[in-house]
Amino acid sequence: MINSALMNVMTSAALKAGRGLKRDFGEVENLQVSVKGPGDFVTIADKKAEKVIFDELSKARPGYGFVLEEGGIVEGADKSHVWHVDPLDGTTNFLHGLPIFAVSIGLEREGQMVAGVIYNPATDDLFVAEKGHGAYYNNRRIRVAARRDVAEGLIATGIPPLGKAAIHPRFKAELASVMTRAGGVRRLGAAALDLAFVAAGRFDGFWERGLKSWDMAAGLVLVREAGGYVTDADGGTDIFGAGSVCCGNEHIHKQLLDLVKKA
Repeated sequence: MINSALMNVMTSAALKAGRGLKRDFGEVENLQVSVKGPGDFVTIADKKAEKVIFDELSKARPGYGFVLEEGGIVEGADKSHVWHVDPLDGTTNFLHGLPIFAVSIGLEREGQMVAGVIYNPATDDLFVAEKGHGAYYNNRRIRVAARRDVAEGLIATGIPPLGKAAIHPRFKAELASVMTRAGGVRRLGAAALDLAFVAAGRFDGFWERGLKSWDMAAGLVLVREAGGYVTDADGGTDIFGAGSVCCGNEHIHKQLLDLVKKA
């Protein structure tokens, strides 16, 4: 495990927010039966978790800036450090009582992602990584999978929802291309966990478009520190600017990227 002061701060914030989400998740099944549904409740849970993280990180590292899913951009006095926070990645899963969601916290230093924490409160799975210190899952060092051929691999992706109809045709073309070669394709509905699972070798590769920095920030550090390769979905390096990601080990990343670009 990584015992740096920075990682302790980030892990503490994620676990504290996660405890609240775990309690709220226990209420979702009851809310499912109501006419109104659990939508408003989940929105409140999301914002509560974000406030917990914001307060914890602000207290531990005063002056750092924030990019928050709910709260937007918060400028800090320290312009070289920015937190990228998704308090509840996989909101739709949470809404439907599916235990596939996570708290995601990434730290950017002078334009480079240097640390990440991804925590699923429902399963108590904790993924952490810090630049130069490796990636870990529940205290165990992790590495990306060693498969060399995408035909043997399990590839993750994200299906754009109704609100992103404009990118549906492109996604369908990319999926058709990947399906012709990949051993299997999965869709979890939480990009942070997709990236964490690539780092842990559960998935061999992952690509998705239409993402925000808070979806990817922590996961990028995890994949890189686990020995993986990460670019945007077109092979570029401006991942946040492109709002897309493609990753895997050296061999799978190249093959997956070629398939996506071919589409």
